[in-house]
Amino acid sequence: MGPAELISPRSPRVAAARRLGRRNFRVKERRFIAEGPQAVREAAGHRAGGEPTLIEVFATVEAAERHADIVEAARAAGAYVHTASDEVVAELSQTVTPQGLVGVCRFLDSPFEEIVATRPRLVAVLANVRDPGNAGTVLRCADAAGAEAVVLTDASVDVYNPKSVRASVGSLFHLPVAVGVPVERAVGELRGAGVRIVAADGAGDRDLDTELDEGVLGRPTAWIFGNEAWGLPEETRALADAVVRVPIHGQAESLNLATAAAVCLYASARAQRASGGCRFVTLS
Repeated sequence: MGPAELISPRSPRVAAARRLGRRNFRVKERRFIAEGPQAVREAAGHRAGGEPTLIEVFATVEAAERHADIVEAARAAGAYVHTASDEVVAELSQTVTPQGLVGVCRFLDSPFEEIVATRPRLVAVLANVRDPGNAGTVLRCADAAGAEAVVLTDASVDVYNPKSVRASVGSLFHLPVAVGVPVERAVGELRGAGVRIVAADGAGDRDLDTELDEGVLGRPTAWIFGNEAWGLPEETRALADAVVRVPIHGQAESLNLATAAAVCLYASARAQRASGGCRFVTLS
């Protein structure tokens, strides 16, 4: 068997994938780039709206050999697998140290009303979060903490930004994500589904330890996380049932967004799994 034939850098397929680095083309095509073995593996096993999420894969010869199981899973999912040069894959991945695998995927966000209909017990709402790396990391934290959904408001970053997808490390494919939801609608409909709305803010009048001590985090909860630089505006804090700060016991000035989100989400996860928490209660 001869060497694998490399797809040309001038191929229309390569050009189409390259354009997905820009948001306007992602929105137009409803497709995005997923880079790296973990993301491509998760995409290969994911379906949205009855269709496989993964459309095609670009893989270097070395990566295709090293990750033969992922390549086979991609083919089994119906994706086209192209052998590409290191230069092509590096250009598509837009990272300093590409891992040799890049997937093109269909958008997979869920309608917000479908998320609300499930009466979720733990939700992360990203309001005015502008950094794609932070958005992806919070999504990963929400997944790890067992949240049922993540909601990005209409003022937040594009969850399909390549940096956001990379930062989620495959978690984008694990739980429902709604995008472009006005924060007022998110709060109103989640509250209507029996979810308590808690805004995370360093200037909150309650602290996380008090929330845990009083047992209120055992209830279905949606955490609202705000902008990296200025937090949540007063009008958003006013929508919440409580504004909660993470206590700083040492001398650190503050916590970054992703760290604070992880602490809050895990506090809820622990409370909800405790005896009498909502994971063990059937809500009427």
